[in-house]
Amino acid sequence: MKKIILFSALLLSQFGTSQLLKTSGQKIVNDKGENIQLRGLGPGGWMLQEGYMLKTADFAGPQYKIKEKIAELIGEDGMNEFYKAYWKNGITKQDIDFLAKAGFNSIRLPMHYNLYTLPIEKEPVKGKNTWLEEGFKMTDDLLQWCAANKIYLILDLHAAPGGQGNDVNISDNDKSKPSLWENEENQKKTIALWKKLADRYKDSPWIGGYDLINEPNINFTGENPNGTDEMSNAPLWKLQKDITTAIREVDKKHIIFIEGNGWGNNYNGLTPIWDDNMVFSFHKYWNYNDDQTLKFALDLREKYNMPIWLGETGENSNVWFTELIQLLDKHNIGYAFWPMKKIDNIAGITNVKTTPEYEKLLEYWKNGGEKPSKDYAKKALMQIAENYKLSNTEIKNDVIDAMFRQVTDPSTKPFKNHLIPGRIFASDYDLGRMGAAYLDKDFINLWVSDPAKRSEWNSGQQMRNDGVDLYKCTDAITNQYYVGKTESGEWLQYTVASKADKNYTFSIRYAAESNSNIKIETASGKLLASVSLDSSGGKENWKTVSVKNIPLLKGENKIRIFFENGGANLNYFEIK
Repeated sequence: MKKIILFSALLLSQFGTSQLLKTSGQKIVNDKGENIQLRGLGPGGWMLQEGYMLKTADFAGPQYKIKEKIAELIGEDGMNEFYKAYWKNGITKQDIDFLAKAGFNSIRLPMHYNLYTLPIEKEPVKGKNTWLEEGFKMTDDLLQWCAANKIYLILDLHAAPGGQGNDVNISDNDKSKPSLWENEENQKKTIALWKKLADRYKDSPWIGGYDLINEPNINFTGENPNGTDEMSNAPLWKLQKDITTAIREVDKKHIIFIEGNGWGNNYNGLTPIWDDNMVFSFHKYWNYNDDQTLKFALDLREKYNMPIWLGETGENSNVWFTELIQLLDKHNIGYAFWPMKKIDNIAGITNVKTTPEYEKLLEYWKNGGEKPSKDYAKKALMQIAENYKLSNTEIKNDVIDAMFRQVTDPSTKPFKNHLIPGRIFASDYDLGRMGAAYLDKDFINLWVSDPAKRSEWNSGQQMRNDGVDLYKCTDAITNQYYVGKTESGEWLQYTVASKADKNYTFSIRYAAESNSNIKIETASGKLLASVSLDSSGGKENWKTVSVKNIPLLKGENKIRIFFENGGANLNYFEIK
């Protein structure tokens, strides 16, 4: 207890006046009464893994199954060693410093209860709670890094004892054991955990609040297994009310975030509001970015005169991100994007690189065959843990640009500094909104009402998160990627710098299964050249064609490659 008091005193002394958040009507404000729009990120995959983040979704979705697969290869001790390194590298002070510099002002921490307390079936004394230091230490450290950057930390119980729904991956739900809703001991443990957390952090001004239960998805009385048609939700509201009561016994200051059923969005049967410092959280994925998709949340805000917060969103294109944030800014709604790190990630701000050795483990787990040796498997897994260090990830500047600059700035920026004479790879087109830096016909993922209609905005799933389709390239000269799946009317823009007014030769490296045509234009639409691209005999049979006497001006030139008809793949063009 003494340690906690000293820690809280340190935070207060470090920043002087507290910036503690609270609600004021339909707004979240600080203690000066200033409106605070939470611009956040959720470090999904750190305390709780989902299979798709580690590429194990086909055979191990929930975390407990992932752990079983790892233990099968390197034993229980080896698995524990892997997780120790994984947690250590997954989120560090360097990560939080980076997020603050990027422009984020909050973190939504997805917590797994089993880092803080034992499962009920492992408790030495039935009905008693054993507290584990691991989770609290991880949270203490994260809070300290957040405070140092003036970033709010919102605690989110992502995996509640027993699991809070039928979507087993998001809460590590083992269906062979009683769920949160089926077992009173799990509910009591959930309440006790929140009281323990609230008591520990009650004096911390950089705790943004408590998100009680992530994405409940359960059919209490309805037909839909994930609770989307539930009308009363009585057990859900009762439990969240009981958690709030326990929290308020020790902490009367911090915001309570509540979530509805059906992955956070079903607020049917809501009982009278039980706290005067509470926020509705909703989640938004794979639908349009217009007022209609926010109507239910805006109606909640108006009806109850309470703030709303988009507690989780993401997994879409840069176009979708920019449009969504513009919509949220219009309505003064805060948000938390998801996730921060995952393997082979284009739709997040960092990408964790896979390795050939790890891919071999995935192949074995999925299809069987010769079992990798324990030493081989452990080395492969420990390398993946090492790759989770921020310094070893690939920072996705295109995503960051879309989330921040492009929201208010319609201009384009060079993806790289292209000095000519020189070689420019096709994948290095400018940063900017669609219609300004590029034009592509598939640029967003909208499930709408039918998940089977999911579309890939970048069909190659490589390098960048715009609508441009990028694929792995094996040409003799390459930056590893080429632009493919080109369609009539699409175009790409490149900002290049010339030392003088001069005519240049463009040598275009392309591949095409049939004859194609492109135009080279300025951003203002002035035609510089028309180029015929004869069939090269295959979509990855690379060929070079040159066109002479293309005039460029001294200084900056914005050049567009315009596809008159589709089918040509571009690797690079050389200007000399």
